[in-house]
Amino acid sequence: MFGLWKTWKALEARGIMGINRRNADYVLKYNRRSLYPIVDDKIITKERAIAAGIHVPEMFGVISTEKEIDKLDEIIGARSDFVIKPAQGAGGDGILVVADRFEERFRTVSGKIISREDIEHQISSILTGLYSLGGHRDRALIEYRVIPDQIFKSISYEGVPDIRIIVLMGYPVMAMLRLPTRQSGGKANLHQGAIGVGVDLATGVTLRGTWLNNIISKHPDTTNAVDGVQLPNWDGFMRLAAGCYELCGLGYIGVDMVLDQEKGPLILELNARPGLNIQIANDCGLTLRTQAVEKHLEALAAEGLVETAEERMRFAQGLFGHVPVTVA
Repeated sequence: MFGLWKTWKALEARGIMGINRRNADYVLKYNRRSLYPIVDDKIITKERAIAAGIHVPEMFGVISTEKEIDKLDEIIGARSDFVIKPAQGAGGDGILVVADRFEERFRTVSGKIISREDIEHQISSILTGLYSLGGHRDRALIEYRVIPDQIFKSISYEGVPDIRIIVLMGYPVMAMLRLPTRQSGGKANLHQGAIGVGVDLATGVTLRGTWLNNIISKHPDTTNAVDGVQLPNWDGFMRLAAGCYELCGLGYIGVDMVLDQEKGPLILELNARPGLNIQIANDCGLTLRTQAVEKHLEALAAEGLVETAEERMRFAQGLFGHVPVTVA
């Protein structure tokens, strides 16, 4: 018992955040339940982002009922690639990625040939709530297929790598690159076997990686190093993340983004209960960073000041980056 207490105190001293602290001190404190639908429904998130001028993958259409499945041809038109996903899905479940057409059929990103009837069945399953949070009836979102930037070609297996930045009251506090693997089935989901790689907030350079709760330096499929990679347009990602506070009104969120080879940084979705594995990837605890932001906010409030998204981004980069930058 004493050994466990000693371990817990050591983790606490490093600022490691546990799930109880995350829920009590941040999720419950900063996230009003009435605002959860904004982030739990990808269609609502996308619509608000579009209205705010924030870049997201283009939405081709929405199917809400079995009858509307008849609109599929109208929605996809002559497009050869697109993505179908549940509006309220989680963990990447239920997502169908079509990469090309093959005669009268379709080819998925993994190379599997499927029919139109297969696609209709997938949409029907989404509508029944098979993949939704709580099993409630859902809607199917059909959108642009992200083409990952070439920077990821050597350190990712199929799928689309994404970047998560945890944001407190508009201040980015920690970032992680999630890389699909063969084991994860091409999904950027850590629980299914994807790799989490820490990212320096100041520069966008990748740090060490974690895979299946082990520290790694190379991708298990490509065998290329995952650390020391400079992510392009890093300030663009940071600005998007900082701006999501005004977008949704939630104070503690995970912002999931992708880097498209043509369109640049795009927001995929927001998460009101972001996981804690990001601390392993960064070899750093969240608590010390979140407490630093709270202290900064108290100082601003005492002077009656409020910072812009750009100022919040620069503050975070200057304080939390492994390579400090100048804070205006």
